Amino acid sequence: MSHPHPELAPPPALPDGGLRVTPLGGLGEIGRNMTVFEYGGRLLIVDCGVLFPEEEQPGIDLILPDFSSIRNRLDDIDGIVLTHGHEDHIGGVPFLLREKPDIPLIGSKLTLALIEAKLQEHRIRPYTLEVREGERERIGPFDCQFVAVNHSIPDALAVAIRTPAGLVVHTGDFKMDQLPLDGRLTDLRAFARLGEEGIDLLLSDSTNAEVPGFVPPERDISQVLRQVFARAQRRIIVASFASHVHRIQQILDAAHEYGRRVAFVGRSMVRNMGIARELGYLKVPAGLVVDVKTLDDLPDEKVVLVCTGSQGEPMAALSRMANRDHQIRIVPGDTVILASSLIPGNENAVYRVINGLTRWGANVVHKGNAKVHVSGHASAGELLYFYNICQPRNLMPVHGEWRHLRANAELGAQTGVPHDRVVIAEDGVVVDLVRGKANIVGKVQAGYVYVDGLSVGDVTDAALKDRRILGEEGIISVFVVVDSTTGKIVGGPHIQARGSGIDDADFSSVLPKMDEALAKAAQDGVAEVRQLQQLVRRTVGKWVSDTYRRRPMILPVVVEV
Repeated sequence: MSHPHPELAPPPALPDGGLRVTPLGGLGEIGRNMTVFEYGGRLLIVDCGVLFPEEEQPGIDLILPDFSSIRNRLDDIDGIVLTHGHEDHIGGVPFLLREKPDIPLIGSKLTLALIEAKLQEHRIRPYTLEVREGERERIGPFDCQFVAVNHSIPDALAVAIRTPAGLVVHTGDFKMDQLPLDGRLTDLRAFARLGEEGIDLLLSDSTNAEVPGFVPPERDISQVLRQVFARAQRRIIVASFASHVHRIQQILDAAHEYGRRVAFVGRSMVRNMGIARELGYLKVPAGLVVDVKTLDDLPDEKVVLVCTGSQGEPMAALSRMANRDHQIRIVPGDTVILASSLIPGNENAVYRVINGLTRWGANVVHKGNAKVHVSGHASAGELLYFYNICQPRNLMPVHGEWRHLRANAELGAQTGVPHDRVVIAEDGVVVDLVRGKANIVGKVQAGYVYVDGLSVGDVTDAALKDRRILGEEGIISVFVVVDSTTGKIVGGPHIQARGSGIDDADFSSVLPKMDEALAKAAQDGVAEVRQLQQLVRRTVGKWVSDTYRRRPMILPVVVEV
């Protein structure tokens, strides 16, 4: 199995007749999915998603793929194929279209409707091409065929890309639910036909490659939900992804059966369910869904609230309810259902929300104590079955952390893909398909691009490190006035601490050390402001470390008069 090396050089020119594959996100992480295909000097992008921040990225709203490797080639992009409407696959599109708004978007009806609503907020009107499973479209030199796959959102598609370099299949996110709620199966017959034709390179979803067996059907959740609804004494509050139409459909069905009314809470939830309902993907009995403002007129035992926040996002509705920072107040007897999985890295945030809800008396039902979630990604048994159908000549696991990619690679090898044709790459690693063989040839920049409010890319890893220090250790500011000719202190030092746990009065013991250090610097002829600031920082920092074993941020201000 070939794998990346940290010292890979930039890739050479693409050989004539070769196809280049460059993942800019989604490998080694869950999110930020984006893959760039190049043939004959033209580019095709599959997905452009976001990654949601973790605790060690304070203040960050979203994390984008790094567009720097294609920024000078935006005119070469023939289109962006969107496999489905989840944020980790479409959330980055508005930021790419800000740089070139007329790049065509290709996707299914629901996927395009979701991205168009998002782009409206950014005041971008995209060029779109709606496609359905079974259709083929020529997008520049790329002959694209779209294949139905089952996932946790309707209308998901895989894409088969034909060029003279060979046939490449990108699965997007998929599973093999044999009893899907909408009756739309993963089209194994189409994949078998592609396998007969000869798949030169298969890019396959890796998320559940470590999980043995097969994913249970989505409809298994219905019975569990009915049991929860039957026991609930007061309000039921359900947290789910704002795009999980199948899960919301089951909530609506259970609410209708038990005579409850449903209100959607949260801008993205209201928007997405409105789109799904309008396009016919969500079946809503008349009078079932009401405005959240009318809930005060209904008894608690007749109310269901559907909101966002199943991943513990700080600003989402459920987290705010747990923190008593929302108009909807949790009271004893309420039932809260977290109808989703735990995205890796979010565990602490989710359990913090569960504990907060429980504190206020809610009965919290989640994946750990009830079967209220099934995954949208194929498990190991399904992947083995899939590889035996497709029989790819080369395999490149995508969409997953390192452990998922490795497990998926092993599954491919077990089904007969030669080890030297299983490519384990990471973000930015360039893979060329030349004469039927896929090889790693180099690496391009593919780091994190942080979105903080209206700022895109301005926050660096160094800035995040400073934020973490401020959050964990606090800040100490030191103000000193020195004589510009002698270097002697004529004012201060004045020291203040915030968030460090050190009382300002305690700094009296460090003042003699600073006087001594600055006096010695004056004797040595050190009078440059930057050098004096470094001296102040070292002196105070050493005293704090020796006295308190802490490392706060120290901000020295030296003024010359």
